[in-house]
Amino acid sequence: MHTPHVVVMGVAGTGKTTIGPLLAAQLGVPYAEGDDFHPPANIATMSAGIPLTDDDRWPWLDAIGAWIRGRAGRGGVVSSSALKRSYRDRLRSAAGEDLVFVHLTGSRELIADRMAQRRGHFMPTALLDSQFATLQPLGPDETGVEVDVVGGPAEIAERAAAALRARADTGSTPLRVP
Repeated sequence: MHTPHVVVMGVAGTGKTTIGPLLAAQLGVPYAEGDDFHPPANIATMSAGIPLTDDDRWPWLDAIGAWIRGRAGRGGVVSSSALKRSYRDRLRSAAGEDLVFVHLTGSRELIADRMAQRRGHFMPTALLDSQFATLQPLGPDETGVEVDVVGGPAEIAERAAAALRARADTGSTPLRVP
């Protein structure tokens, strides 16, 4: 077993940027903001209300995977929408490590409300429907847990850490979760 590499995933507005650092602190590993790995062209595309294509996403996913690979044996938490199975497969391939995914889930209404309240983010609420349309939930053969985003950030992060610990305790994940 080794220190965890966790990808906090989900549609825009689920709280990846808020929950990720809190979860990383609980696990005692660094956090990286997935949006920081986007090239400027991706940010401009999304800011214009245009969904990214797979070709737009591949370099972004590879950059996140390189960050994970660079932390081999030391663990970390990174956010990434990772909406499609192919994106998660790309992360696993690029990372060269076993990954566990924390899929933040919630109702469209709750997430749209949270997106409408945030300020200064490039992702407009108008793209939420495309995010839900693209979302492919974790498959039964993928290492991960689902965590509902109802409640406050500390509560959600604690539920995520507890779900990871429970999964590790059952031996269904190769990761050691403190």
